[in-house]
Parts: sequence; C-alpha cells; structure tokens
Amino acid sequence: MLFGDRILQYKEDILHDIKELVSIPSCAVPGSGTYPYGEEAARALQWILHRAEEMGLSTTNVDNAAGHAQYGEGEEIAAVLTHVDVVPAGEGWTSDPFQAEVRDGKLFGRGVADDKGCAVVALYCLKALKDAGVTGKRRLRAIFGSGEECGMDDMPRYFASQEMPRMAFTPDSDYGICNREKGILQIEVSAPTHDGTTLTAFQSGTVVNAVPDKATVLLDCTETDDHQLQRLADAKTGTFEFRYTLDGMMVQSMGVSSHAMEPQKGFNAATHLIRLLASNFGHSVLGSLCAFLDDAVNLETNGLSLGIRQRDAESGALTLNVGLVDIGPNHAKACIDIRYPVTADGEQILETIRRRAARDNLTVRILNHNKPLYVPQDHPLIALLQDSYQSVTAQPAALYSTGGGTYARQLQGRGVAFGPVFEGQDYRLHKADEFIDIEAFMLHAQICLEAMYRMMTQ
Repeated sequence: MLFGDRILQYKEDILHDIKELVSIPSCAVPGSGTYPYGEEAARALQWILHRAEEMGLSTTNVDNAAGHAQYGEGEEIAAVLTHVDVVPAGEGWTSDPFQAEVRDGKLFGRGVADDKGCAVVALYCLKALKDAGVTGKRRLRAIFGSGEECGMDDMPRYFASQEMPRMAFTPDSDYGICNREKGILQIEVSAPTHDGTTLTAFQSGTVVNAVPDKATVLLDCTETDDHQLQRLADAKTGTFEFRYTLDGMMVQSMGVSSHAMEPQKGFNAATHLIRLLASNFGHSVLGSLCAFLDDAVNLETNGLSLGIRQRDAESGALTLNVGLVDIGPNHAKACIDIRYPVTADGEQILETIRRRAARDNLTVRILNHNKPLYVPQDHPLIALLQDSYQSVTAQPAALYSTGGGTYARQLQGRGVAFGPVFEGQDYRLHKADEFIDIEAFMLHAQICLEAMYRMMTQ
C-alpha cells in the first residue's frame, strides 16, 4: 500500500470542508491595513488556519496575507503552496457559485478547482501524516495565500518573514510537472481624459486575467447612425444587443470568458465591440484609447499588430488579453494581460508597447510583472514528483510549460506547479460552473499525499 492511499479515508471530511470554504466569497481585491486583499479573503485564510489548529497542527498567519499549517521537525522545510482567494463568480452559473453542490459525481462551486479544493487536500495531507505518526527529515508546511488572483504579492509578503522552502510544489495547474512558466506582464494603458465624442461610456471586464464575457457602451449618435450600426452588427461575428436610454443608445456585447493564459479559447466581448464601433464610426469619435485598442490590438491574442508577437521552443507563443476597459466622462483606461515566453525579454516587450502607446498620447503603467520560471529537468524535485505520480497512476509525468502564473515562480527555482488537473479534463477555471470530478480529484489527493510524504522523509 502506498502512503498516498491513506488520504482516501478522509474523503467525506475533505468534501465537507471544501464546501465550507467555498461558502466564503473570498474574491481577492486590493486592500490595505488589516485586510490586504479584502475582508472576505482574510476570512477564508483565517478559516483554514483555524481548521488546521483543530487538527492539532501549528499555524502562522502573516498579516492576513498568507499563512501556513506545519507538521514535523527538522532544519529544512518542504512545502505545498495553495490559495484560498478566488476570481469573481461572473454570470452564467446553473447553481449558486458560493454554495458548492454535488451533481453527477462532480462538485460545482467557485474555487473548488482553483484553488480551494487543493488547499483543503493539502491540509488533510498534513493531518494524514500526523495521524500516522510519520517522522522525517524536514518540517512540512501547507502554505495558504489570500491574494493569488490579484497579483500574487501575498507570497513576497509571506516570505519577508518566513523561511524559503528547500523544495515545494503548488497544485494550481495541470499534471504532469510544469517546470516552465511564461512571464506575466499586466499593464494599464490610459489617456489623460476621455477625448471621444460619440462614445460617452464603456465598461467591460472584472479582472485583468480573464477574457471579458460582457461589454457595454453608451453612444451619443443620430438615429441614422443607430440603424446603420445595428445593420452592421448583424454582419459581424458576435452577439450584440441594442437598447435606447435617456442618455443615448446602449449596446451590449456578449462573449465567452476564459483564462488570460489561453485567450484564444474565449471570445472577447470588449475587443469585438470596439471593432464593431470602429467599423461604423471610425477612430476619431471613439477617443484615443479605443483607437489604440482597435489598431494595435484589434481581435488578436498574439500581439502581432502591437509588434510583440514571438514564441520559443521551451514555452510557446506570447498571448495577449484585453481584460478591462473603463471609459467615462473624465477617464479612459484599459488593462492588458500579456504572457511571454520564458526566453523573452519582458523589459523589451514593455518598451515596445510604450512606444506604440505614445503615438496615441497614451500612458502605460505596470500593474504586475512576474518574471518567467524555469526549473531544469535534472533538479532533484522533478524526479521526486515524477516517482510520486508514477507510483500512484502507473503513468509517467511529462514536463510541460504554461502561460499560467502560479506560486512556483515565487520559490527562487526551488518549486514547480504539479496538478491537480489531469490531461483531457476541463474544470472550467475562471468560468461559470467551475467544478471538480470527485473521483479524479481524490486521485490527485493520493498523488499529493505521496509527494508530501516523500518530500518530508527522503
């Protein structure tokens, strides 16, 4: 019997606690003081640390930004990093996103897969080791963040006072082993003021790292323009709804959300709406920001028109997503998420964007910049995780790259992303009706415990 199999005895308790944690709507938002990522994110962190204390584990809470539960002794530390914050629920759910519900062997709810389910599993892995009385070479920590979805600066805050692990993994991606993560550059492009005339307001998106599934614009135009725009919309790709209001014509664009690391899998409601408007009105009356987005981004997700398209053999192609657009009477800004190859120069990409934006008198501000991660395949952690995976599944764990951003890149080359999603699965991360397949997720739990046991003892 593998040690990892011991986690199966906790299955019902794990599912119960995932439901409890999901019920806290811990959408990470920039905060300050006592609640650096909002009160609900802090409450989720406090909940899981309290649960750890009930299990007899020692805990530490670092400024309500992140914390850990710990078991074992030794000078070195091994760790599993997860997060208890989530992206907003969005629209289109068939059940309450914050009341996790089991249907047909699946558990639905915001955060069940990203990443609350994995947080609870990591905690129960510590409990399984403690209940079995395992002693080893290292202290083992389950580290929980509360600001992963809004920039991941929760981990720098945590490690400012806490020791860096000797080895670690984060179950916040796919199986096998992700030893290469693209650079993540998130920027705000803004105009000093809104200089459009026909376009008076534009709203789209809730977070920068997701393709927006809805965009709304308010137009001050003639009835002839209204009719012409509606005829043009019928010929365009996309779903557009028109409604007359006291303030003018309101147009709503409907899209399909997806994670910003794979923007080509979604349908960007904002860029398609801007393309429709530009096709009908031209750039001058829409304002400099919309002109820039239409000309330099258009409907592309590869950065071609912006002059930053590139790829490498190690991690693939650059991706680009316009996640947020916010235009009002006295402001105009858009937030863009770029995932660039591990061998690329992020500073050069930024400089290229700044030069192009300056042509429209726009300013570029960095919201977040996470440099790429690359852990060589001969690192001892890689072999440990490969052996753990193969012991449980009887299948090899291949190395791969991702455009996703995980805590692994915070670990100074000592950690990788590992699980929980198996090949061929789509848990609808960052989408409506996010779920986990319970049977497959318990297989992940077995792999996770087996790996944690080996990190602690080998």
